[in-house]
Amino acid sequence: MKYVLVSGGVISGIGKGVIASSSGLLLKTLGCKVTSIKIDPYMNVDAGTMAPTEHGEVFVLNDGGEVDLDLGNYERYLNVTLTRDNNITTGKMYKHVIEKERRGDYLGRTVQIVPHLTDAIQDWVERVARTPADDSNEEPDVCVIELGGTLGDIESAPFVEAMRQLRRRAGKDNFLQIHVSLVPVIHGELKTKPTQQAIRDARSAGLSPDLIACRCERSLDKATTDKIAMFCQVEPEQVVSVHDVVSTYHVPILLEQQGFLTQLSQGLKIDKQSIAPSLVTKGERIWRQWKTLTTSQEHVYETVSIALVGKYVSLHDSYLSVIKSLEHAAMACRRKLNIVWVDATNLEQETRESNPEAFHKAWHDVCTAEGILVPGGFGARGTEGMIAAAHWARTKGKPYLGICLGMQVAVIEYARNVCGISGAHSIELDQQTSDPVIIFMPEIDPVNMGGTMRLGSRPTIFQPNTEWSKLRSLYGLDRTTIDERHRHRYEVNPEYIDRLQAAGLHFIGKDDKGERMEIIELKDHPWYVGVQFHPEYLSRVLAPSKPFLGFVASAAGVFEPVVKASQAREAELANGVSEIII
Repeated sequence: MKYVLVSGGVISGIGKGVIASSSGLLLKTLGCKVTSIKIDPYMNVDAGTMAPTEHGEVFVLNDGGEVDLDLGNYERYLNVTLTRDNNITTGKMYKHVIEKERRGDYLGRTVQIVPHLTDAIQDWVERVARTPADDSNEEPDVCVIELGGTLGDIESAPFVEAMRQLRRRAGKDNFLQIHVSLVPVIHGELKTKPTQQAIRDARSAGLSPDLIACRCERSLDKATTDKIAMFCQVEPEQVVSVHDVVSTYHVPILLEQQGFLTQLSQGLKIDKQSIAPSLVTKGERIWRQWKTLTTSQEHVYETVSIALVGKYVSLHDSYLSVIKSLEHAAMACRRKLNIVWVDATNLEQETRESNPEAFHKAWHDVCTAEGILVPGGFGARGTEGMIAAAHWARTKGKPYLGICLGMQVAVIEYARNVCGISGAHSIELDQQTSDPVIIFMPEIDPVNMGGTMRLGSRPTIFQPNTEWSKLRSLYGLDRTTIDERHRHRYEVNPEYIDRLQAAGLHFIGKDDKGERMEIIELKDHPWYVGVQFHPEYLSRVLAPSKPFLGFVASAAGVFEPVVKASQAREAELANGVSEIII
């Protein structure tokens, strides 16, 4: 097993996740089988209880793991399926060691950070690194490990020490470290001192970076590269410039152009001759498709405007997978994506009285957008604004996609304004409601918060006589079952289903027992779809999520050709003519 460690210095949030994902992608172009691990040094056991506005979205895996958003990047770039064990946190490791101590596994010894915690971290990494992650179902060749936070943070110390020891355990030529650092521009001059200090800090902690990825506004000139190489004790070719580009999809190309892949393969002593020819061919095809995708998008000029009506819009990373899914769909539709961020609270009548400027701007953005998307969320804040946006989309024939909470507010809106159930609401939003059309799922723990929702991959069954469905036409009318990832505590109340369906709200998808409503769709509407699951978690660059693809295609006015192209693609895959590789 070979390891690539990606660490960061100077400041956090400089793109370690993109560098880690790009490194894994480039290794896949050689034919290597790649997996990824993210280390987060916070005390939470997982990301499930963290507010989106504090740490970005919670990404959900097939096994129900609630993890850091960077694992979404890994899955999207590498086309792998990871598990909850691929995300390591301080809380998870301490819990693991304490449970071993309680069982008596340490035979009465004094349990310490070194060696017990650091050994546990290394054992965990070695075990997870060997877990198959792609469709080959074989042990990976390389594991890319991203160390979250910034070197020097007190909470990172045990992980830094564990990685230092792992380098010795892995052996010569089996461990390579990439250190991502910031090179700021001050008064027009590229400043290298922060990077020099960051490398000193890394070495003082026992780590020795083999490659230095310099994040900067503009490309490094030769003099700056040579200066960094000299003071950081590396060769100039070991310093790469990661300057601002049009999109993150260009980063792998930017790195490859600077010989980054050569440095990776030489540092890890990867012999391309020893890789199976079929994997080499597949890797070459990956690279051709990736470059074609990124370069073709540069020649797209028509746009599609989507109003994202949410409650966490102050931090866009709260909806990172939604953004990426919209990007994937827009690229498939040959459109440039324009997301209009709308705070749902600003659509409510209270804002009209307290802040009329924000109210009118929000409604202008909703009314002029070509599609309206209401994503998931928790709590009552902004939900009346979401209901108003769903009402506008339904009555004005505007393409609408509701995800999780977005589906629930669409049901509430329909119950109120079409079925005449004026008191319709959700138990989550109004516990005293007389008509709870959305209720708490009976099997969910109402007290403990972490990991207690309906989580992970679950089947959804398309119902009979729904061949008219636009969404089904994208999945394929011959498919009766789909698997998507879930994260929710509330569901549509079964007592209201017949009344809603009689009024024209079709529940075209239900769970495998036929008890839980998973998909709603209106029959005579350009696109009005709500899904209880989170389709954004399974979207891939060359395989956009079907609900997102149909939504964006309808908003762009190209639904019919996109359906035909999607069906042709599915037929190719079924016949083994083509392969989704990204």
